[in-house]
Amino acid sequence: MVKHQPLQVYERQLCLSCITGIYGCRWKRYQRSHDDTTKWELLWSLVLLLTFCLLLVWFYFWWEAHNDYSEFNWFLYNRSGEWSDGTVPILATTAAGFTYIAFLMVLALCHIALGQQLNLHWLHKIGVTAALFTTVAGVIAINQTWGQEWDVIPISLQATGPFLHFGALAAATALSWIVAGQVMRAEKTIFQVVIMLLYLSVLLGLYVLPLYITSPCIMEPANLSPRPDVIGHQGAPMVAPENTLWSFQRALQMNVTGLEADVSISSDGVPFLIHDRTLQRTTDVEKVFPDRQMEDASFFNWTDLRQLNAGQWFLKDDPFWTVDTLTVNETARVANQSVCSLEQLLKLSSYHNTTVVFRLRRPPTDHPCYYSWINDTLGAVQRSGIPQSLVMWTPDEHRDQVKQLAPDLIQTSVEKRSPQHLQQLGISSLLLRYNPVITQEISEFVESHINLTLYTVNEPWLYSVLWCSGVSSVSSEAPHILKKVPYPIWLMGPHKYTLLWVSADVISFAVVIGIFVFQNYHMIRYRMSGMHRYHPEQIMLSAAVRRPSRDMSVMKEKLIFSGQPQ
Repeated sequence: MVKHQPLQVYERQLCLSCITGIYGCRWKRYQRSHDDTTKWELLWSLVLLLTFCLLLVWFYFWWEAHNDYSEFNWFLYNRSGEWSDGTVPILATTAAGFTYIAFLMVLALCHIALGQQLNLHWLHKIGVTAALFTTVAGVIAINQTWGQEWDVIPISLQATGPFLHFGALAAATALSWIVAGQVMRAEKTIFQVVIMLLYLSVLLGLYVLPLYITSPCIMEPANLSPRPDVIGHQGAPMVAPENTLWSFQRALQMNVTGLEADVSISSDGVPFLIHDRTLQRTTDVEKVFPDRQMEDASFFNWTDLRQLNAGQWFLKDDPFWTVDTLTVNETARVANQSVCSLEQLLKLSSYHNTTVVFRLRRPPTDHPCYYSWINDTLGAVQRSGIPQSLVMWTPDEHRDQVKQLAPDLIQTSVEKRSPQHLQQLGISSLLLRYNPVITQEISEFVESHINLTLYTVNEPWLYSVLWCSGVSSVSSEAPHILKKVPYPIWLMGPHKYTLLWVSADVISFAVVIGIFVFQNYHMIRYRMSGMHRYHPEQIMLSAAVRRPSRDMSVMKEKLIFSGQPQ
């Protein structure tokens, strides 16, 4: 009797096993399938894509919002009453979530490229759902508490837009390999047409996108405005406690051209520097006056204020993660800081011949100086001996009276108005947050000889964009960083940029055509040879000639040849 021994050979596919195993827990060969993906799994693929896009925008938002992290932490402090860096857990969870979802997206693309059926494991579905709802909740929370910060996205795109375009173009070009493979494997013509139309629409959109990209940094270098002056916002609060004399001295060491401070009036009529309504965050009031720590700072007299330490909190909280960079002498100076008066700041500025801008907070209605706050402040200016031409006066209240008493003060508005309206009011300077002003408005202010100062500008990319826009000065918490920016981060002439993106489009188009020709070589060959009727299986088999490797695992069903006597 003769028994046959058919031989079945399987090639090890470690990479494929890892892809399908991690994505859908399909580690075994018999668990994998080349069948079409079910509608349910297609829906989950769309959810995964939506989550990835949302997380990408969320991640980009927090990356560019680095300029305003201190502002965000201050918002949190006003709500909770405790100072902490709230950006750390947000950045950690965002980075972890984006990495996880991006990894799943890569695995899904690998499935599509290899013709494998998509089947996301239920644990991953839970993870994707959690990432989606967490991100949506974060977006809603930011929109309600810090909605103005969304403006950082279009502003940052003026600096990153051209480079993001090149990155997106490279990604779309690389995806042509997967698209070409899908078109080759598709059996229905309508499916091939839909895929091609979608892909070509995206590709064409990226090719013409530079026509709609605007950036002030796309200009001829010869037209670049002078470098904007840097004003120390609360001094140099990243390396010294805010609104202290040492903070302003540190800012002056960094070659700032002006100093900015927040001013309140004490109960005995002394203007002093403080940003918050209370003294709790920036002094040791809970130790010296424990029963008054939540009291409005303006109800303290100057004698009581002088007893408070205004530097130890900086060493304890380390709000900008910079305490470790301080020398021993600097640490000692920080620890001994006290509350600074406006007159002290003005004398310091007068000595160094630098401009001073301060925001004056009117005392509460039951305050002894509620009606005399303007005169008290003007008195401090006059006693300091500083030239009036170095002081930027911001309060709108009693502005006409102030002009009569101190005509040489630089009248400054903190409210956005048209250049014509500012000139009618006799205002020659404007102090605004950086986000509500567009490039065209900056040009109008410059043409009207309105000195525009934007705050708070801490990042080199933002400083570069405003520089190219023609801003005359910026207020910064990081003068030690901006002093290292002698030129915009990037500056490119329009003709050079046009040549660059047209060349990128041509290269991308050539690569896409080459990939489609290479992927569909066998189909093209059969059509050109006059073979109008063919089977996809025949083409795939002719293209799938593989060389066996030494690592083959051989499974045998033994065929036994034996003869038995009859």
